[in-house]
Amino acid sequence: MAWVWLVIAGLFEVCWATGLKYTEHFTRLWPTVWVLVTMFLSILFLEWALRTIPIGTGYAAWTGIGVLGTVIFGVAVFGEAVTVSRIVFTLMIVGGIVGLKLTAGH
Repeated sequence: MAWVWLVIAGLFEVCWATGLKYTEHFTRLWPTVWVLVTMFLSILFLEWALRTIPIGTGYAAWTGIGVLGTVIFGVAVFGEAVTVSRIVFTLMIVGGIVGLKLTAGH
């Protein structure tokens, strides 16, 4: 169940990271509230996951999920560039997360 909590934490990280774009330097109330609530939820689910997942593994996977989701969101919503190097390096992050999952506890 810890890895489910970790994935949820990572998804909430994507929510707050991408939400920052809409706060306009924290001058817009509801986007700012969204960012703060999703930050809290991200940390809460991360804490639940870290009760059984080693901290180094959990933190690395959490940030990796956040990076991956934020890159995908940036491309899909903000029209950010899709380049071969960007795809390769993003896939390297995914490979790292999978490797951490497969070796956690060994």
